[in-house]
Amino acid sequence: MLLLPLVSLSALWGFVLNLTVSEGQALRRAEDLYDTIGVTSTELGVQLQAERSRSAEALTTRKPTAELGAQRVRTDQAINELNASVAEAGDLVGADLRAALGQLATHTGRLGFIRDTVDSGFRSRLDGLTEYDRVIDALFPVYDQLIALPDLSLFQQASALQTMAKARDFLAREQALVGAAHLDGRLTTLEVAALAEYVTTRKFLQARALAALDLELRQPYELAFGSRTFLDFAIVEARVRESGTPAPEWGAAVNAAMAQFDQLGAASSRLLAQRTSDAATGVATRIAVAGGAGLLAVLASIVISVRFGRRLSRELADLRTNALELAEVRLPRLVERLRLGEEVDVKAETRTLNVSGSTEIIDVGRAFASVQRTAVEAAVGQAAIRRGVAQVFLNLARRKQGLLHRQLGLLDGLQRRTHDPDRLEELFRLDHLTTRMRRHAEGLITLSGATPGRIWRRPVPVLDIVRAAVAEVEDYTRVDVESMPLAAVDGSAAADLTHLLAELVENATLYSAPSTAVRIGGDSVANGYAIEVEDRGLGLPTDRYAAINALLAEPPEFDLADSDRLGLFVVATLAQRHGVQVVLRASPYGGTTAIVLVPSRLIAEPEEPAAEPVVVERVDRPRALPEAPRKPIAVVSADSHAGLPRRVRQANLAPQLRAPDPEPEPERSPEQVRDLFSAFQRGTQRGRQEEGDS
Repeated sequence: MLLLPLVSLSALWGFVLNLTVSEGQALRRAEDLYDTIGVTSTELGVQLQAERSRSAEALTTRKPTAELGAQRVRTDQAINELNASVAEAGDLVGADLRAALGQLATHTGRLGFIRDTVDSGFRSRLDGLTEYDRVIDALFPVYDQLIALPDLSLFQQASALQTMAKARDFLAREQALVGAAHLDGRLTTLEVAALAEYVTTRKFLQARALAALDLELRQPYELAFGSRTFLDFAIVEARVRESGTPAPEWGAAVNAAMAQFDQLGAASSRLLAQRTSDAATGVATRIAVAGGAGLLAVLASIVISVRFGRRLSRELADLRTNALELAEVRLPRLVERLRLGEEVDVKAETRTLNVSGSTEIIDVGRAFASVQRTAVEAAVGQAAIRRGVAQVFLNLARRKQGLLHRQLGLLDGLQRRTHDPDRLEELFRLDHLTTRMRRHAEGLITLSGATPGRIWRRPVPVLDIVRAAVAEVEDYTRVDVESMPLAAVDGSAAADLTHLLAELVENATLYSAPSTAVRIGGDSVANGYAIEVEDRGLGLPTDRYAAINALLAEPPEFDLADSDRLGLFVVATLAQRHGVQVVLRASPYGGTTAIVLVPSRLIAEPEEPAAEPVVVERVDRPRALPEAPRKPIAVVSADSHAGLPRRVRQANLAPQLRAPDPEPEPERSPEQVRDLFSAFQRGTQRGRQEEGDS
C-alpha cells in the first residue's frame, strides 16, 4: 500500500530530474556544437561569399586573378576546418545535423567543377553566381540544426536571427552581382530580373525576422533599417534596378549597409548568447533543486513510509492472525461441535478480536467480530434446522416402519388363510412391495442419524444376507446370486449390510437394460469378505467414478437439496457406521461393478441353525419383524396337506432371519378343505388349457 506511492514519487522525481538534466545537456550540446561546427561553418559561409564575388569579377573580365586563387585556398581551408570540427564533435552530431552536413559536403564537392567553369569562361556571370548561391544555400540547413535549443523562446529568437542572416546573404548576392557589373558597366536583362528577385526576397526575410524577434532584439534592426545608411542604399538600389546600369555610388552604399548588417548580427548574437548563458544558469539551478531538494524529499518519504509501514504491518499482522484463527480454527471447531450435536452458547463463542492501532484497523476488527457473531448464529440456526429436519425424518420413518410391520403381519396371516393361487400370488407381491417400503423407511432413519430396530445376537450367513437384499429389490428376477464361500456376519451389522446391498442391487437393476442380468458374487479375502455386484449397463465416466467413490469414502453431511443421490448417501452412511469399504469401478462388460469389503472384525463362522430364532428388539423402537422380504415364488417342503404340496414361509432364510412361527393353526373345516380342492382343480384345469394352447 505504501510502496506504490513511494515508487510513484521516486519515478516522478526521476522524471523531473531527467527532464531538467536533459535540458541542461541540450544546452551544453548546443554550446559545444556552436564552438565547433558553428564557428567553422560560419567561417565557410564568409569565404564562399568572398569567392563568389571574386568569381563574378573573373567571369566579367574573363581573366582569373591571383586574388581569386588565394581566396579559393582560403575557402578550401575553411572546408577542411569544418570537416575537422565535425570529427571533433563526434556523438554530438545528431542524425538531422549529419544529414545536413552530408548535403553540404555534396555541394562543396562541386566547387572544383564550378571553378573550372569559371576559369574556362564558358559560363555567364549570372550562371556562375547561381552555382555559388546553391553551395551557400546548403549551409543554412546546417545553421538551422545548430540552433536546436531546449528553451522555446531562445529557439524562436535564434531562428529569427537565422532568417535575418539569410536576408544578409541576399544583400551579399546583390553586392556580388552589381559589383561585377561595374567592370563592364551594364546588367543584362536576366541579371536585372535576378537583382529584383534578390531585393524582394531580402525584404521579405527582413520583415519575417522582425516579426519574430522580441522588442530587445527587434529594436536595433528597426532603427538601422530606418537610418540614413539604409535609406541611401535603398535609393541607389532602386536606381540600379530601374536603369540596369550600376551607379557610381553603389559600392560605398552597399558596403556601408553590409557593415551595419554585420554589426547588428554580432550584437544580436552576443545578446542571444547571454540569454543562453542565463538559461544555462537557470537549468543548473533547477537541476540542483530537482536533484537535491527532490532527493531529500524522496529520502524523507522513504523514512516516513518505512516507519508507518512497519507499524501498519504489525497491526495488519495481528488482525490477520486473529482472522485466520477465527476462520481456520474457531469456526471449523464450532461447526464440528454442532455437527456432533453439542449445544453451543453463541455469546461465549463470539469473543471480540484483540486488535489495536489505528481507527481503521479497530473498525475492521469490530467488523470481523460482527461477521463472527453472524456466522456463529447462522451455524447454530442451521444446526437446529438440520436437527429438526432429522427428527421429522426419524418420527415419520418410525411411524411408517411401525405401520409396515403391522401390514407385514396382516399379510402373513392372509397368506396362511388363502389357498387360491392367484390371490396368494397377489398377496406375495403386496408382501414384497411392503418389504421394499420398509427398506425406504429404514433409509430415512439412517439419514436422520439413528439406527433401525432390527439386530441379531447371533451371526447371520453372508448368503442369507445377500438373498434378503435381493428380495428387497423390485426387479429381483434379473439378479443371479453365485455360490459363495460359507461365512457369517456379526448380527449387529446384518440388517445394515442387507440394506446396503439392497441399495446397490437396486441401483444396478435401475441403470442396466431389462434384458441383462445383475450378478452377485463373493469370496473371502485377506482383510475380510468381498461381495461384488456387477451390472451390464452403460457405465460412467472415470471422473464420475472418482467423485462417487470419494463420497462413499468420506460421506458429507446429507443435503436436502441433493435428494437425487439419496441411495448413495444411505450406502455411504451405513458403510461408514460399520467400517465397510464400498468402491465402484468400470466393469469389463461395459457396466459398473460395486465392490463391498466387509472387514474381518465383522466376519464370524456360521452357527448351526437354532430351533428358535433369537431376536433382540430395541425397547425404544417399534417392534419390527426380523425377517427379510422374500421372493414371491413357491417353496415346497416335504410337508403336505391332503396329498397336496404346501408353501412353507421363510424356508430359504437362515434361522436368525426367520420370524417366530405363529401359533399352530386349528384343523381345517370341511368348507376350507372344499375350497382347497377347488383351488387345486382350477389350477390343473388352467394348466391343461395352457398346454393345449401351446
